[in-house]
Amino acid sequence: MPAIKRKVYKKKRDTFPIILLVILIAFRLYLPVLVKNYVNKVLANIPGYYGQVEDIDISLFRGAYTINNLYLNKVTAKSQVPFLNFPVTDISIEWKSLFHGKIVSEIEMVSPQLTYVFEDHEQTPNEGEANVDDWTKALTSLVPIDVNHFEVHDGKLGFVELQTEPNIDLYIDKLELTADNLRNVRQDKLVLPSPIKASGISIGKGEVKLDGDVNIIKEIPDMDISFSLEGADATALNDFTRHYAGIDFEKGRFGLYSELAIADGYLKGYMKPLLKDSKLIGKDDGFLGVLWEGFVGFFKFILKNQGTDTLATKVPIEGDLNKVEAGILPTIFNIFENAWIKAFTGQVDEDIEFKDAFKEKEKNLSREEKKELRKEKREARKKERENEKEGS
Repeated sequence: MPAIKRKVYKKKRDTFPIILLVILIAFRLYLPVLVKNYVNKVLANIPGYYGQVEDIDISLFRGAYTINNLYLNKVTAKSQVPFLNFPVTDISIEWKSLFHGKIVSEIEMVSPQLTYVFEDHEQTPNEGEANVDDWTKALTSLVPIDVNHFEVHDGKLGFVELQTEPNIDLYIDKLELTADNLRNVRQDKLVLPSPIKASGISIGKGEVKLDGDVNIIKEIPDMDISFSLEGADATALNDFTRHYAGIDFEKGRFGLYSELAIADGYLKGYMKPLLKDSKLIGKDDGFLGVLWEGFVGFFKFILKNQGTDTLATKVPIEGDLNKVEAGILPTIFNIFENAWIKAFTGQVDEDIEFKDAFKEKEKNLSREEKKELRKEKREARKKERENEKEGS
């Protein structure tokens, strides 16, 4: 080959990799901008909402990208408080699931906030009705792979009402949440394959805990969960109770306990609010305020358990998820049961199980549907026994 031709060939051979490398580098540099524009387009097209993201960081090495400072608000929001505010959201491939033959993702959120401002959600915008399904589906679409693991660190849930005087501000702060195996990567025969745990601090420094198992793969997720809020200072609720009930507390501790089970769209559970060592009527109240709080205090004295100084009731919740109702008569009976028969203990009762929702669901099923449901339960029990043997 002539020397000149070899020189030209060598030059072309060296030039192509360099051009390819430059293209790859340019694409890598532009990729965050490309992803950012896509995310902002998704947020801007949610009916009734508007949001943006400040920045996107890409980490190709670990198959991840980080969304920085995402916010979402109602179009007709009267306040400047974002409905959703996510400072840092890290989305990555869950590498350990590759050993199970599944390609799934995991999400870690740092200091996310969801603030429901009452005035901002009173009306819907003219161009489209704001729907919770719209923004949840839109945010889910930002994750290209099914989510199997989800974590929240230092989160906050809040309810704010600005038209009251003073403003009502209820919240759960320092929220820590972990949900695992959401896509049923492991133990795929379990009825409720995904454990979920959460903790936090409520208004009034109460301790919040949530524990349970879920199956979110179904259109209406099955679940068996328990919730407790313990030891909150009742005086922290005064803005709320004074506005809605015309009373406030001088002292006391507030608790809330609940268990819920959902099977095939049928729910069974309860909520149990509890007040302990509480006292009404502040010294600065006016005459009408003292009169009303004295009236409430009189009934509180009658209805509380005198031995433990506890006022509580247990509100049963049961029925189809589209039409959940609390039984009024059982609620009233439980008030008097606590007052004169026994005191409710300050804990989750552990008397609601996943099978309870199944039992209630069976009452409304056809013969063939009952047969199929019993078959599913037998398979679930068989799988659980197998898992117990493997673990022993």
